[in-house]
Amino acid sequence: MIELVPGLPPFFNALIVALLVGVAVGTLTTLFVAQAERAKMRRRIAQVAGIMTSSKSASGQRGASAGQRRRVVAAKLKEIEDRAKAKKSSGKSLRDMLLQANLDWTPAKYYVVSAIFALVGTALYLLKGFSPMIAPLVVLTLGIGVPRWLLRRKATKRQKAFIFKFADAVDVIVRGIRSGLPVAECLNIIGREMPEPIGLEFRLIVEGQKLGLTMDEVMERALVRMPTPELSFFAIVLSIQQQTGGNLADTLSKLSDVLRGRKKLKDKIQSLSSEAKASAMIIGSLPFFVTGLLYLVNPDYLMVLFTNPTGHVLIAGGLTWMSLGTFIMSKMIDFDY
Repeated sequence: MIELVPGLPPFFNALIVALLVGVAVGTLTTLFVAQAERAKMRRRIAQVAGIMTSSKSASGQRGASAGQRRRVVAAKLKEIEDRAKAKKSSGKSLRDMLLQANLDWTPAKYYVVSAIFALVGTALYLLKGFSPMIAPLVVLTLGIGVPRWLLRRKATKRQKAFIFKFADAVDVIVRGIRSGLPVAECLNIIGREMPEPIGLEFRLIVEGQKLGLTMDEVMERALVRMPTPELSFFAIVLSIQQQTGGNLADTLSKLSDVLRGRKKLKDKIQSLSSEAKASAMIIGSLPFFVTGLLYLVNPDYLMVLFTNPTGHVLIAGGLTWMSLGTFIMSKMIDFDY
């Protein structure tokens, strides 16, 4: 058997080998998924560009104003695409993640809390009498993995709550514009009347306008706090309408229909995939369930896995490949709406 770290028991060497193999396969899988997403985005952009080109050739007789509007729309879409690529290449900073989770923390405070959490958890781990060789992994998990996971979970939960009521907020703007209210007053009504987090985000948009920021600037800041496709669509509509004019109420009404259609599609996908998710959970829990039953019935028969080096290899390999399979299946059902 290969000993990556001389002196360690065979189980830990096997675990290290299995982890390295899992990380390599996971990295290749992630790169493949990212390449597929980029190809999908290029096809989408080419399709949109083709539609706009054909629309321009078919409506050339409608006057120079319509052509000017299409050129402005095309330029705005290109600008948004370039900005999204630049932001994606720069990565997501910790400050942005704290804003998305609506935590009034500085990065320094986050690191201090994570360090305290890791030290306390590691101290409890060592006081329980567990192996000190695993302590570095416990420190990394409790100091980096768990805080980041909790931060992403809070941000994701907040984004889902925002999306759930966002179509209703757009309908409020549509009814307000058709009744003669200015857009700023409609945004102010949403900030006062709608529940969190929609109310908070629209109050911040209104406050930004009062401070003298343009609509593009306040919406760009809102997208940092709430990076959802729905809010991005809304920002594009407002930006294009300010530059080209047009009936904003009708445009937002169509946007509301699109948002509700996206929500229906998301609910349909979740309902269709719920059976597969339940089956995956049952199948994934079977090895642990059967192991517990075997230990209750005949402990000596099962303890060979924990006392024999070959059993260590089997356990490490099984856990690694089960984790990798779970990761791949989660990516397969993780759809972009």
